[in-house]
Amino acid sequence: MKYLAAALACITLLRSTPSGAEDIGSVDTAFKLLGPNHKIAIEAFDDPDVPGVTCYISRSKTGGISGALGLAEDTSDASIACRQVGPITVPTNLKAKDGDNVFSERRSILFKTMQVVRFYDQSRNVLLYLVYSDKLVEGSPKNALTAVPVMPWDIETAP
Repeated sequence: MKYLAAALACITLLRSTPSGAEDIGSVDTAFKLLGPNHKIAIEAFDDPDVPGVTCYISRSKTGGISGALGLAEDTSDASIACRQVGPITVPTNLKAKDGDNVFSERRSILFKTMQVVRFYDQSRNVLLYLVYSDKLVEGSPKNALTAVPVMPWDIETAP
């Protein structure tokens, strides 16, 4: 019993590690009698290297007892939309071809991670953000892409 309590404490600690994303809201997709319902969660995060860009991700979250304990593996389904929310100054060290990892979040207790990678299309002055899931053995081809054109930011006409 002592080992079970210690294991559950470790799982809870791993599951509650902050991902850097802000919870915006969620909708339930399936009722679970025990534990939380399955849901689609919406989260926001600011690009850590490019001030003025915020990304919004919607993703599935597995409920039930295994989801509550952090033992469930969430699906690879995710959607992303990034927007300019302030003046953007593009750093000179952005990677165009290989991309920069700007956000990641565990999708299972050990082996699966959702990644957001930023690319820069210098010829069009556009930032591209790709969301996908990878897995230690086999990743998923499911992905979503969004583009943020770098535009002048006029404080008087900003929303």
